[in-house]
Amino acid sequence: MSGIGASGIILLVLIALLLFGPNKLPELGRAFGKTLREFKKGANDLMEEPKEQRTANASRVDVTPQVDELPKVERRLPE
Repeated sequence: MSGIGASGIILLVLIALLLFGPNKLPELGRAFGKTLREFKKGANDLMEEPKEQRTANASRVDVTPQVDELPKVERRLPE
């Protein structure tokens, strides 16, 4: 598998320059960088969540239905 490479990056920058103009490009780069930083921070916060808190959160949610709680379905053939 090959990555984008230098020529691909240059092509992307040229297309972005044509679409947004030279004045908007730095602003878009800053917004992209800030978004990426926030995403990484959120992902790290989730990964560093204490083990006790993860097991406590997991034990609170019981999504397994009991057999007697299942609805009874009556099927009828069309006449």
